[in-house]
Parts: sequence; C-alpha cells; structure tokens
Amino acid sequence: MPNDFGDFNARMFEPGGFYRGIAAHERIWKTSEKKALFTTPERLTSLGFGTKPGRYSLLTMRSNDQFNTTIYGYSDRFHGIEGTRDVLLMNPDDIKRAGLSGGDRVQMITDLDDGVDRRLGGLVLTPYQIPAGTVACYYPECNVLVPVSHHDQLSKTLGSKSVPVRIEREQA
Repeated sequence: MPNDFGDFNARMFEPGGFYRGIAAHERIWKTSEKKALFTTPERLTSLGFGTKPGRYSLLTMRSNDQFNTTIYGYSDRFHGIEGTRDVLLMNPDDIKRAGLSGGDRVQMITDLDDGVDRRLGGLVLTPYQIPAGTVACYYPECNVLVPVSHHDQLSKTLGSKSVPVRIEREQA
C-alpha cells in the first residue's frame, strides 16, 4: 500500500486526482487459489445468542439526514419517518403476535443475563416491512441497549446490528 502513495504530494494536485488501484475491481484475487474466497457463518447470529419467545433482534439504523452520531433533521426519507426519531420499527405480524398495536408506546429491554438493566422507553411502535423477529431503532438513541461486551471476537466491533431485546408496552 505505501507504493500506492508514492509522490503523493505532487500527484495530489493532478487534475482528477490519482487512481489508487483496487485489485478486486480488476478481478485480481490475492489468494493462493487466485480466486475470491467466500465463507458462511456457522450460525445465523455471530454473537451467539439464541432465539426464544418474546426475544427480538434489534438492529440500529441511521436516517438519510444523519452522519455518524450527528443528526441534521427529522425527515427520514429512507424509512418514511417524519418529525421524530423516537420510534421502534417492527414487523406487522410480530406486532399482532405480541398483542401490541401500531402507535403503542413501548420500551425495549436488553435480553442478556449479565446483571445489567438496560432499557429505552418512550418509543412509538411503528409497523414496518422488516423481517420477522427483527426490530429497528435509531442510532445513537438506542446505544444504551448495546452492552460493551457484545462485540465480534475477531473485529472487536460492537454488535449494534444484532442486540437481543424484549419489548413491553409502557404504562400510561
């Protein structure tokens, strides 16, 4: 990689910049087989928690008017959400099975047996075409639900796309 940036200071001002080649783009595979190698996970959730009744897999999401944790507005064209980020998106069939209704105020509780009570309330349950067993909530609002210990062992990346949670209706 350092060779890719030789004469960087001089090349930086060339019209159009300079091209740093990407081997895969040129169909060059730097493996012993000279082919792309694909692997499949041993289990669907790489973080090791199983399914059980009432448990959902939370994925965190961003809006189109957001960069990392900086939120520029409340009009999310990606998901069709306007005026708020305090929503929990859930499959309509899951909502029915849970005995809930769209528009209910709910809270999520992290469903891990680690002795820490992690919960987020004040969310409006919103029917959304999302895979059954999965719910979605905006990042960084739902960070409180993600345990620091909940990360991929290899990359050390937080498991923000697969957090086991339960959902409860909030009392009025």
